[in-house]
Amino acid sequence: MDFGLVLQTDPPASQVISLMKRAERNGFRYGWTFDSAVLWQEPFVIYSQILANTGKLIVGPMVTNPGTRTWEVTASTFATLNDMYGNRTVCGIGRGDSAMRVAGRAPNTLARLGEAIEVIRDLAEGREAEVDGKPLRIPWIKDGKLPVWMAAYGPKALALAGQKADGFILQLADPYLTEWMIKAVRQAAAEAGRDPASITICVAAPAYVGEDLAHARDQCRWFGGMVGNHVADLVSRYGEHSSMVPEELTEYVKARQGYDYSHHGRAGNPSADFVPDEIVDRFCLLGPAGAHIDKLRALRDLGVDQFALYDMHDAREATIDAYGADVIPALRA
Repeated sequence: MDFGLVLQTDPPASQVISLMKRAERNGFRYGWTFDSAVLWQEPFVIYSQILANTGKLIVGPMVTNPGTRTWEVTASTFATLNDMYGNRTVCGIGRGDSAMRVAGRAPNTLARLGEAIEVIRDLAEGREAEVDGKPLRIPWIKDGKLPVWMAAYGPKALALAGQKADGFILQLADPYLTEWMIKAVRQAAAEAGRDPASITICVAAPAYVGEDLAHARDQCRWFGGMVGNHVADLVSRYGEHSSMVPEELTEYVKARQGYDYSHHGRAGNPSADFVPDEIVDRFCLLGPAGAHIDKLRALRDLGVDQFALYDMHDAREATIDAYGADVIPALRA
């Protein structure tokens, strides 16, 4: 199993770079960041410095979207980083939550997202693609490589990930839901004539190593609120008791009263007060290192290839070090 570190690009950027360097020293192979231009600093600028200050770390957004930047700009940005540092990027992409909504725009449609996945990958790897009805190719790209991993929850999005993406990003660590969603992605891949095993499966969730479970829950409760934005969209689309979406995912958002993006992805987010302890325990990894190892082994047995650790809480360095000392060696043994 691979491991990734997920951060917000809060200033100063030097701290983001320092944490990514620490992660690489501790055995993490991927460095991810949020991508929301109004809420945080521009990640692609910071990626250049992360790549320059690490030896093998692969970097990318978790996640970008097709609406914030034009597709040729996104492709050229990735390709430039790859040309400078040797194909060490990955494009995590989704419909867009905070990046679009904070700017007053609706998330992108799945049709637009599916088209963008193919266009961005083709352009970034030096092939011709059609953008707004015009054939384009970036002529200076040589030997470019850009895996595109799609974030998804709902049935149609999971199907699209299976049909078109190189990887699937699931932003929660509940084994039951993970199994259900991996099955949906792989089934869609098979039906599209693709090899289901070729799709990388990445589970992303907060992790907090320590004995004080109540404190760990309070530090990670924000995650249930963030996931709740997507779950609320699913409920509005499919209904509260749809057979299309498991109630294990949708039931907890009944008490949701809206969401304030000014606290997005932060410990103590008041918009996450509705999230019960049970959801925090199911969606996150909490407790001593042994509990993390047990849950990650269960996820690995379900087909998870990477665990990406959201490190937005009051023990960032300690969690990175605990994973490096105990968790990562156990999962790679």
